[in-house]
Amino acid sequence: MKNKKTNSGDATTVLTIKRNKWHLLGKQKALIWMSLPFVLYVILFRYVPLTGWVMAFQNYKTKFPLFKQEWVGFKWFRELFVTYELDGTIARDEFGKIIWNTEFLLSLRNTVCMSFISTALGYITAIILAVFINEVRHIGIKRFVQTVSYLPHFLSWIIVTSLVANVLSVEDGVLNNILLSLHVIKQPIHWLAVPKYFYNIVGWTYVWKEVGWNTIVYLGAMTAIDPCLYEAAQIDGCGRLRKIWHITLPGIKPTIIIMMIMSAGHILDANFEMPYLLKNGIIQDVATQIDIYVLKWGFTMSNFSLATAAGIFKNVVNIGLLLLANGIAKRAGEERLI
Repeated sequence: MKNKKTNSGDATTVLTIKRNKWHLLGKQKALIWMSLPFVLYVILFRYVPLTGWVMAFQNYKTKFPLFKQEWVGFKWFRELFVTYELDGTIARDEFGKIIWNTEFLLSLRNTVCMSFISTALGYITAIILAVFINEVRHIGIKRFVQTVSYLPHFLSWIIVTSLVANVLSVEDGVLNNILLSLHVIKQPIHWLAVPKYFYNIVGWTYVWKEVGWNTIVYLGAMTAIDPCLYEAAQIDGCGRLRKIWHITLPGIKPTIIIMMIMSAGHILDANFEMPYLLKNGIIQDVATQIDIYVLKWGFTMSNFSLATAAGIFKNVVNIGLLLLANGIAKRAGEERLI
């Protein structure tokens, strides 16, 4: 009898909770109607286009409807890495070694390198700038630095790329003129024609454009730190550096970890515009990244299946890295997204 009463009581509790949820939703009708257009926007422009992913599993031809194509399984995913003969066998050289798809592998390498350099430099400089701004006591100077550092974020990448090209110009570039006047170099350097400089050019340009904007999150996290901690440290005789090391940085540690986890999900999302606009025949091997590869094979070569497979590969890897970074943070007992 007791078990029956307990079960009926649990059922009543669950039913009450469900009723309370529907009652709460009924009270939020205005908010639900306000959010409906945004939900429809996400579904229409983010999820519906995903039906086009089926092209990666087809030998897609534009003259046939999407779901009446020849299905080829994972053929195009394999061709991202390995070259195939016309008869469907793996291509090999005269020594019997597999011929790899060097074009895609180079674009993958370039994407990872550019993204890693930009992310690493962006994080370090954003945290350092946020700490410096937080330490400034003069409100006017603080606002001036914040405004100046934010402004480049609102420039389009086309404008930024034009500025970079002018600054690095061989004939009248500002950088060459400065280095020549300081006798650091004897003749102008063609910066955009030397492959070893390209990754750093992309990375530092990203820092200049986004460092101010990236500090907003860290400055917001610093405002949540209890001022009493700084007062206690002052009484104990701590200087500014010790306060930063023992109070400020530990205080924003959860934010740093969350931002690092989020950046792991964009490791293959290297900036498209700048490499595409600065790319030339001399530095093509280091400037081509996955998005440029997709653009080439999708629109120039009209191989939509291969281009779609490359895009899916990029997104799957990004999601995998995001989950991996989140799992590592979870095991380490740190803040996490999921």
